[in-house]
Amino acid sequence: MLYLIFSQLADQFQIFNVVNYLTFRTGAAWITAFVVALLIGPGFIRWLRSKGSQPIRTDGPESHIVAKAGTPTMGGFIILIGILVGTLLWGDLTNQYLWVVIFVTAGFGAIGFIDDWRKVTKKTSEGLRGSGKLALQGVIALVAVFWMTSLLSEAPGVPEDFATSVAVPFFKDLLIPLGYGFFIFGLLVIVGASNAVNITDGLDGLAIVPVMIAAGSFGFIAYFVGSAIYADYLFLNFTPGTAELAVICGAILGAGLGFLWFNAPPAMVFMGDTGSLSLGGALGTIAVAVKHEIVLAIIGGLFVLEAVSVMVQIASFKLTGKRIFKMAPSHHHFEKMGWAEPTIVIRFWIIAVVLALIGLSTLKLR
Repeated sequence: MLYLIFSQLADQFQIFNVVNYLTFRTGAAWITAFVVALLIGPGFIRWLRSKGSQPIRTDGPESHIVAKAGTPTMGGFIILIGILVGTLLWGDLTNQYLWVVIFVTAGFGAIGFIDDWRKVTKKTSEGLRGSGKLALQGVIALVAVFWMTSLLSEAPGVPEDFATSVAVPFFKDLLIPLGYGFFIFGLLVIVGASNAVNITDGLDGLAIVPVMIAAGSFGFIAYFVGSAIYADYLFLNFTPGTAELAVICGAILGAGLGFLWFNAPPAMVFMGDTGSLSLGGALGTIAVAVKHEIVLAIIGGLFVLEAVSVMVQIASFKLTGKRIFKMAPSHHHFEKMGWAEPTIVIRFWIIAVVLALIGLSTLKLR
């Protein structure tokens, strides 16, 4: 909104020309989202406390039942508001890729909010049925993939079938054409990323920092692949219009940092499905838009490992009656081994940083 207003004034007042720089607007979105999250956080947390908290799951670590009892959830709403305000104020609202990511973020956030609200109001650790949540996520993701594919197909200078192909990292020209199968692939990336972040959100500050790291990394990727000059220099596949997604990546980073102020151990509020589903969905959608779906599995490798630990645990128990981990997801396994919660969280952050650096290296190693 501010971009559209100030860009009109740039011809008359040179000072407003700064809004035409994507880097400035990305930084402005970061600061705006951060400030908004800090400002609305205390009041929203007080309101959540007045509504009560959802019961702590009895099938989790015993230490959580006492230590985390009474902490309100749905704190992801703070993140959502920060992201939306920062993006709508500083993003180019004529860019449809921006609206696709907003659509998925808000849609998945709404699903998570309903799930969290049912848990709070009904005083249960069970919200929406898993199959119902997946179905709703699937519909939203499928619409987003169709939307993005049509945008890329109609963009000038884009190779034939590029929109429905998967780019392989470390190779400058290797594309795997999937045809109509790309729509299912894109759906799985978005829904998978959303639920992987949801699984990771089990300790104070554990999920939000890796999300911020991934958002910052994809901000760089969007900026480079959305620029014909940088994409050509780095041997990347040029995806016209996606550079604007750096703005929403900046907003995610800022809102996440503001939320971390309240989520740092011991947490004053939990992210809940409201935040984890929407943030994971946003990352998955951005990855599909910039054609770096496989790189998301590297940068977001921590989320992948957490999700795989759950799948391996379930498969092992059903097939052999034995458990691989003391408890899944893997962060609970380390709790059972006696690791302190801050130790687990910080070490997982370190892993997220290393994986992000590996993922970003794919931009140059071709």
